[in-house]
Amino acid sequence: MSACVPTHEDKLHSPPPGRRRGFRIAGADVSASISVFLIALPLSLGIALATGAPLQAGLVAAAVGGIVVGRLGGAPLQVSGPAAGLTVVTADLIHQYGWRTTCAITVLAGLAQLGLSALRVARSALAVSPAIVHGMLAGIGVTIALAQLHIVLGGSPQSSAVANVQALPAQLADLHPASITVSALTVGVLLAWPRIPGRTGRILRKAPAALAAVAAATLVAVAAGLSLDRVDLPSWSSHALPEMPQGPVLGLMAAVLTVTLVASVESLLSAVAVDKLVAARKDQKVQIPRARLDRELTGQGAANVVSGALGGLPITGVAVRSAANVAAGGVSRHSTMLHGLWVAVAALFLVPVLDLIPLAALAALVMVIGIQLVNVVHMRNVQRNRELLVYVGTLAGVVFTGVLEGVAIGIALAVGVALHRLTRTRITLEERDGVHRLRARGQLTFLAVPRLSRLLHQVPQGSDCVVELDGSFMDHAAYEALHDWQVAHLARGGTVEFAGGSGDPIAEPAEPVLGSDTCCRPWTPWRNHHCGAPVEQPRTEGRTADKQWVSSRVQGGQLASGLSSFQRHTAPHVRGELARLAREGQQPSQLFLTCADSRLVTSMITASGPGDLFTVRNVGNLVPLPGEEGAEGQDESVAAAIEYAVDVLQVESITICGHSGCGAMQALLSTPDAPDAPDTPETQNAPATQATAQSTSPAGSQTASPTTPRSGSSPLTRWLRHGRPSLERMRSRDHAWARISGRLPADAVEQLCLTNVVQQLEHLRAHPAVARRLAEGRLELHGMYFHVGEAQAYLLASDGPSNGSPDGPSGSSDEVFNRVAPTAFEESRA
Repeated sequence: MSACVPTHEDKLHSPPPGRRRGFRIAGADVSASISVFLIALPLSLGIALATGAPLQAGLVAAAVGGIVVGRLGGAPLQVSGPAAGLTVVTADLIHQYGWRTTCAITVLAGLAQLGLSALRVARSALAVSPAIVHGMLAGIGVTIALAQLHIVLGGSPQSSAVANVQALPAQLADLHPASITVSALTVGVLLAWPRIPGRTGRILRKAPAALAAVAAATLVAVAAGLSLDRVDLPSWSSHALPEMPQGPVLGLMAAVLTVTLVASVESLLSAVAVDKLVAARKDQKVQIPRARLDRELTGQGAANVVSGALGGLPITGVAVRSAANVAAGGVSRHSTMLHGLWVAVAALFLVPVLDLIPLAALAALVMVIGIQLVNVVHMRNVQRNRELLVYVGTLAGVVFTGVLEGVAIGIALAVGVALHRLTRTRITLEERDGVHRLRARGQLTFLAVPRLSRLLHQVPQGSDCVVELDGSFMDHAAYEALHDWQVAHLARGGTVEFAGGSGDPIAEPAEPVLGSDTCCRPWTPWRNHHCGAPVEQPRTEGRTADKQWVSSRVQGGQLASGLSSFQRHTAPHVRGELARLAREGQQPSQLFLTCADSRLVTSMITASGPGDLFTVRNVGNLVPLPGEEGAEGQDESVAAAIEYAVDVLQVESITICGHSGCGAMQALLSTPDAPDAPDTPETQNAPATQATAQSTSPAGSQTASPTTPRSGSSPLTRWLRHGRPSLERMRSRDHAWARISGRLPADAVEQLCLTNVVQQLEHLRAHPAVARRLAEGRLELHGMYFHVGEAQAYLLASDGPSNGSPDGPSGSSDEVFNRVAPTAFEESRA
């Protein structure tokens, strides 16, 4: 049986019943919210200034982002509000359509985000190459820095990055000393604040660097009486609200699409980054659940709708403020909501204080943030992964053309780089000791087929050839080229052996035809599995592969060998999916209860993967009735697994799977006090004793040697007592006979295997958790039988036909197991 102890996250998603906990805010959330508020206040004003929007719009967006996303979002500690990543986009929209139409575009973008959340496509946004995302942010940072530099020097920014560069010489010739002084002071404090040494530094650093820098610049400007442009927050009664969008339809649609994509991608990437920060935080007193990305997208969409409707800037998740929230010790979504509340209070009651802030100080603050978006660490990582061209191309595209166009350029470059890599497959041919070796390193796609075919046809007819495929992918064109050559080469008397890059036989070829004599897909060679032909041991150079060496490799080190093979061949392909499951926790849709028989490979016969099945295995796939399992000192593991799967994991269905040749059923039939099986036309000449004595069956060595329980009260004997009701059901004339796809069972063992599935389903219904979920209509039960020798699955019909069998009891309905056939698509492929 495979189970695990409920994690704290599971308990959060499925809280146990009990008294309702009152609303309570932790002290850590209050202190963290104040820290984030002190950072968000100057940044919100600075970003509003950089976009050319009313300064109040930044405060509206910060308050709405904190309260709405904090309440509805899926990342509890992520802080949302106006962000530098949307500064260039918003500034361009305001320049083209005006502020009120930009607010309407923000509302439409929020509605689009809600639609994407309903479609549950949030995680697909993470498929965008990091080189494109970091290049986009770097391009936005360069554009912001160039624009704010003009305000720092005492002038006004131009409409584009190119225009700002062109106007820079004239701006340098007309400097404003007061603006430069305040800006230099802001930048100096901002950079020096985290580096103040000693105890004094530890005390001062409790205040955010951004707040300290703006406060210092404001105090100096007021004390010196400098003549500077300052923040001017108009009365809220004159605050501009959205209007019906005016402009070309295609242009407005492109604007909505740009805001939607940039805001969504930045928010989702920020949520993932916050998860990493939370996981790395030490001394966690409260377990914080992982981000739920679709829900986070819902919160972002709702916040943009509200912010646009109230005349605020577009909203996105902000990594800087989120990191501050985590570092300050926030433990729940209350910290983000409180920060939004403090911003709203400041916007309403601290207007006289905010009006003292010089615009040059805010511009210097935003300029530094823009420069920091060009992250050197990101550039090194991109260069290490050979995607610097994509990064630079995206950056240049954003600076010279715009955000949406720059991202499109980055995607085109990424596709080009990927295609270039596909063409760099190395294929070599060499001859050694009379054996021709063809090595293919890289991805075998249609682009490599011409070179592959040319070298394959250089192999002499009738020669021995080894094909080493050292790659993780082979498309249909490459497979067909290899297969056609293999058939032709074998027909001319040659030999072909397919191997991995190390010279070992391929454990999992792209299709069963290639190398079908050396492996049995998808199994490992633990038991030397083969498909119709003996397995040839691989050639060994320099020594003889004697029997003693083979035995030690297969038996003594088979576990280590299997683990090593997994780490080398399988782990690289499943690591990403398993990492996702580790982050999100298990959410299986089905409890699968089956026998412990080693021939029953559940993931193979159900075509399932990690996280799909919650599997329980025991001898005979038995489900003890409630109260019976714990009797006589036995454990209650099956009942515990059922309760955990139904109440905590909330599975949607439960399947009990029996199989042919079950040793537990044979043992039940062979016990001295076992009831006699009913005489059916199929079993009159095959009594139970004969059925249990045989070790093979017509299907071909599928039945194991009978397992007879030890005498006395052994653990196996006590466990098999839970199968007695199945024996009694089989002999009883009051119950229907199980039938298998239109025929009666072949012998008494198969009859009992089928009947046991039906009986254990009845035991399952008696468990309180199962009965409750069945009554609510939220759970389905299924019976299944797997014939090992035929490799054929059968499902128990939900309603067996009530056509009284001529051989069975009058008026009884058969319990029918129907054969599961391949779909039409699978048959066409076969």
